[in-house]
Parts: sequence; structure tokens; C-alpha cells
Amino acid sequence: MRVLLTSIIFCACLIILSAQNISISKEQLKSKVVFLTSDELAGRLPGTEGYNKAAKFAADIFSSAGIEAFGDSSYYQFLEVESNEIKEPIEFSLINNDRKVVFELGKDYIFRGFTGSGDLTAEVAFCGYGISRPDLGYDDYANIDVNDKVVIVFKYNPSWKIKDSTWGTNYPREKSRTAFSKGAKGIIFISFPNDNTPQDPIGSVLHGSGKQIADFPQLHSSLNAAEKFFVNSEYSLKNLQSIIDSTKLPKSLSLKTKAIIKVNADYNEKSRTMNVVGLLKGTDEILKDEYIIVGAHLDHVGMQGDSLYFPGANDNASGTAAVLSLAESLANTKIKRSIIFVLFASEEQGLFGADHFAKNLPIKQEKIVAMLNLDCIAYGDSIQIGNGKSAPLLWQLTSKIDSENDKMMVKRTWSGGGADATPFHKNGIPCLYFVTTNSYEHLHKLSDKAETLNYDLYEKISNLALKTIVKIGNGFYKREIIN
Repeated sequence: MRVLLTSIIFCACLIILSAQNISISKEQLKSKVVFLTSDELAGRLPGTEGYNKAAKFAADIFSSAGIEAFGDSSYYQFLEVESNEIKEPIEFSLINNDRKVVFELGKDYIFRGFTGSGDLTAEVAFCGYGISRPDLGYDDYANIDVNDKVVIVFKYNPSWKIKDSTWGTNYPREKSRTAFSKGAKGIIFISFPNDNTPQDPIGSVLHGSGKQIADFPQLHSSLNAAEKFFVNSEYSLKNLQSIIDSTKLPKSLSLKTKAIIKVNADYNEKSRTMNVVGLLKGTDEILKDEYIIVGAHLDHVGMQGDSLYFPGANDNASGTAAVLSLAESLANTKIKRSIIFVLFASEEQGLFGADHFAKNLPIKQEKIVAMLNLDCIAYGDSIQIGNGKSAPLLWQLTSKIDSENDKMMVKRTWSGGGADATPFHKNGIPCLYFVTTNSYEHLHKLSDKAETLNYDLYEKISNLALKTIVKIGNGFYKREIIN
């Protein structure tokens, strides 16, 4: 009996040691990122062939590694989302008297992900924040005729309030619908010129709710390009923002220039897309009925025209490649608890894939011990683990692992989940959000490429996630009640 007990303990120790000795290499990560950011995948926009190819790539890796299919249909869990493919012809130009200035897509402007189609030449008007709230005594459209014009508005709402009231949502769709209701034919969003570092035009499909306007072009212009429309006025964009912010009154004006905007948008209200889901069953007779969810979002913001696409290397080919590499590394390792690997669709549109998965869990919610989310984990200079204020015991477990290994983790954390962890946090599931510090220099820009990543840091954070999963998976953490 003593010999048998000794053998059992010895075997258990071997299992734990073998799990602790596995690792992920930067080469393993990089090869996946290079494919996920290739032009073949065209920016991984859900509802398009590029995203479908990315999903198949992930499913094939799960299958090759021996990870079981765990979706509605094989590895796929389907859902419907809006999609909008932006096709040629594409143009944004200025007409000042008889002089035409043609702007460069990707440098001077980027169309909003849910732009409508259009082929127009129209006069331009500046309409401040693009807000019409007569109930608050503030209306950027009150004293200006924008019928058949293109309006230039600030992308975001004011930082100040009137009567301590909020302005409503801050999404481009709402501002576009307001301009459309006033008779405008298109909208040009600009960043705040008085910011210390004004936001460059970015690719984005975060647009807000409501009906799509099929024939209403929407783009984000650089400040340099937008300023040229004011050439015959007595104002600059900085002056105008300063006047509006200091007086808290509108300062809208018609400009003596015209805009040419051409864009062909192929909109689908209900595009079929998918999460990619796999299962690694645990080895312990009791603990195998408890689960860890390891997730990242697979999608990015697509392409515009025939050749311009957003690679999305850090956001979030990095998290996707890490989840796939974690699955490969853990597949041949004996872990007591079961692990669900999931790659979410449509995070960029509003966490739709994660929310769908959290609402349609393939197992009982109370059986989930923890959820780990990996998002933007390959650029920057150190590691931060979010949601530690909501799940402090889980955070402390990872912090201890880091202190015994690479010592790259900062103390900053937060509560409430964050990104794709949010729907799980709301369901009472302890979550960790793996991300790097100073991670967002290339966020939603054309420069978010595989060659910009910090592969040494990327390897370390991936292995920190791996060691954390092993600890949780082998019973060194019990589900806590989250804050």
C-alpha cells in the first residue's frame, strides 16, 4: 500500500513538473502573426472571406494539436453581425476655386468602417461638435444651412457639460444621423486640434447602434487635410475649438471650398461570422468538470479599396497567435481541469463575439473557474494584468509566478474586466486581462505590422499566461467571489 501511494505521488509530481517545463517560443508566435497579418486575410473583418480564412487557420491548428471541436458546428460558434466592405472607386479631394487637391487614402484620411456609399461634389460647412440638443440650449446646426453640404465635425463630444447633462453617446453613427437629418450629404470627422497629441485617422468599425445610412459617406480626415478647407475663412481649427470650448456656444460656419467624396460600400445588415472554439479535457476525474476559458479576439478592421488593409499585428494577431500556441503547448500536457480555447469575432464592433459566447456557454457557468483574455500583448516594455481589483486572488497568483520568473509585471491593474473579459466578469467569473504597457502606439494604424512587435516581451507574457494556466489547471486556485 505504501509503495502504491508513493507511486501515485511520484506520478502526480511528474505530471506537474512536465507541465511546468513546457514553454512557448517567439518563433512559434511570429510564424502565426505573419500569416494573420498577411494581405490574404485583408484585415480579418468579420463577415468577409479574409476573416473566414483566419477562422479556418485557427480551427486547423486546434485540430492538428488534438484540441477537440467545441462549437455549434465543429470548431465554429456562429453569430450574425453587420459588415461593410469598402470598395473602389475611392476619392477625397478639395476644390478651392479652380484648384483641386487630391488627398491620399491612409495618410490624409480613412473612411469610417460603416461609411455609406457616395459620389458627390459639395460645399463644406464646419459644425463644431456635430451636436443638436435644443433641449440643452445647444445646437451646432441651429443657425446654419447644411442642406446638400458636407459637414466637418469633431469626432468626440465636448469635455464640458451644460446644465450638468450628458451629451448622449459619442459614436459616429449618431453624429452622422444628426447631420443626415439636417440635409447634409456626407460627414468628415476630425480629431481635437487642441489636444497635445491629436489622434491620427484610424481604421475603426466601432460605430454605435441604429439604422445604417446607405448613401451617406463618412470619413476621418487628418487635421492637415481638413485645415485646407478653411483656407478662405478667417479661422483655424484651433481657433474654432478654443472659441466653442470657452463660450460653450456653437460657432458653425459655411466654408468657401468644396469636397469631392467617392466611396462604394457593400453593406450587409446580417453577415454570418463565427467564434472559433476548442476543448482540452482535463485528466482528473473530479476537476475535469471544472473549466478555464482562454480567449482572444481574432478580428480586426478590414481593408479599404483594392490594396489598403489594416494588419492588426498587436491588435490582435498577437493575442490570437498566443492562444493558438498555448493550445499547442498544453495539448500534450496532463492538466487536471479542462480548458476551453476561444477566439472571438467582432470585438472591434463592440465585443459581440465574446458577449454571444458568454450568453451561450456550452457548459454551466458555475463550472468556470477563471477566464484569461489576451489582447495587445506584443508591443511595449512590460506586462500588466488587468482586473486584479475584481479578482485579487487570481491576480496575486500570476504576480507570484512573474516574481519567480521574468519579473516583468507592473503593479497597475483595474476592475470590471475590460474588452472581451467584460461579459464574463459581468457573469461573476474571475478574469485576468493580459496586456503590455505602452501597447497602443500603432493601434488601428497601417503601421501595426508583424515587424513592429517586441518578440522578447511577447514570448515572456505568453509564457506567463502558460504558467498561470498550468497553476489554475492543476488546482492551485479555487474560484473566488469577484468584486
